[in-house]
Amino acid sequence: MSPALPVRPRRLRQTAAVRRLVAQTRLHPADLVLPVFVREGIDEPQPIEAMPGVVQHTMDSLVAEAHRCVEAGLGGMMIFGVPEDDAKDATGSGADAEDGVLNVALRAVRDAVGDDLVVMADLCLDEFTDHGHCGVLDAAGRVDNDATLDRYASMGLAQARAGAHVLGLSGMMDGQVGYVRQALDEAGFTDTILLAYAVKYTSALYGPFREAVESSLEGDRAAYQQDPANATEAVRELELDLAEGADIVMVKPAQTHLDIIAMAAEVSTVPVAAYQISGEYSQIKAAAERGWIDGDRAVLESLLHIKRAGAQIILTYSALDVANLI
Repeated sequence: MSPALPVRPRRLRQTAAVRRLVAQTRLHPADLVLPVFVREGIDEPQPIEAMPGVVQHTMDSLVAEAHRCVEAGLGGMMIFGVPEDDAKDATGSGADAEDGVLNVALRAVRDAVGDDLVVMADLCLDEFTDHGHCGVLDAAGRVDNDATLDRYASMGLAQARAGAHVLGLSGMMDGQVGYVRQALDEAGFTDTILLAYAVKYTSALYGPFREAVESSLEGDRAAYQQDPANATEAVRELELDLAEGADIVMVKPAQTHLDIIAMAAEVSTVPVAAYQISGEYSQIKAAAERGWIDGDRAVLESLLHIKRAGAQIILTYSALDVANLI
């Protein structure tokens, strides 16, 4: 005789159709943003060894990728520029140059897709400096916060003129959101959206990204990126960025900071994004290539966890693959 069990949670798990009906969290292509790299001085896309399936694009292949994003219904594309080594200097002058690789790419993509895809620009100096840091250095070799803000404002204006819908302020300088917002508004770019990397932790998992952008960095960025040991400081950073006018706030890395994503979703009055970074992506790819895990299932699980934690927008190198899966 069966036991008297009036409450049986398994009733709602018995078939795929039932599970789909009662699912609380769903992924949609419009939730996803594809980060992409465009490299100066190449004739064909270059594979990135540490990021299987990801390439450094030419201008032509970048535009083709943007069209694929539109066709897949993705929410957006975040563009990172990779200048030639001899174009790098101490102040990252290529970052705000009209003919700099990132600004040329932004114009090309915006001309190609118009408003059918949200075109996002990485606003940081690290790809453009010969020392690889996210800001300009003082005489002692430390990142000069306030001098860097002037460079960010100039870079933001160049990206807005190039057609970027969204500027992703990733450098973790104090006051960067308010400083760039003021510069944009004074120049008439009041509609340009600011995505603040409000919570960006230092991490060993950025390694593959540094290969992708051919970073010149020596040392680390622990003096300005956040300490993974700390959670309450994330609230402080988030509140400051909101007060300075951030339109979207982001947590990075995503998978290792689900608790921080959940916290941000609780306190933020604007949409919350999260970035599944290069090392998180590459770990799944490497294990799948060795047959240790089901790669498709693993990436879907990972993104579902990020969304369940509270992220409305997810940046992931798997965006196009996932759009096809879902």
